[in-house]
Amino acid sequence: MANLRSSKTRVRRNKKREQINKNRLGSVRTAVKQTRAAIAAGDKEGAKKAFAKAEGSLARAAGKRTIKKRTAARQTSRLAKALKALFK
Repeated sequence: MANLRSSKTRVRRNKKREQINKNRLGSVRTAVKQTRAAIAAGDKEGAKKAFAKAEGSLARAAGKRTIKKRTAARQTSRLAKALKALFK
């Protein structure tokens, strides 16, 4: 257990940040899954809307450093590629 006041504060802050990051990562995963499901179902309009939401949540998570910037870019690129194939 932490003894110093600053250490105790840091422990409290880390718990809080961990919860925020878990929630944000969960929303990112949900958005990506919804996009993949819409693409698999062949729903063009639904896929387009879901992709916009997923792209935004990935960018937000990368900006807040919940996930790495390149990971967000890679996932966005793969979703965009799949969406483009749907419209061909």
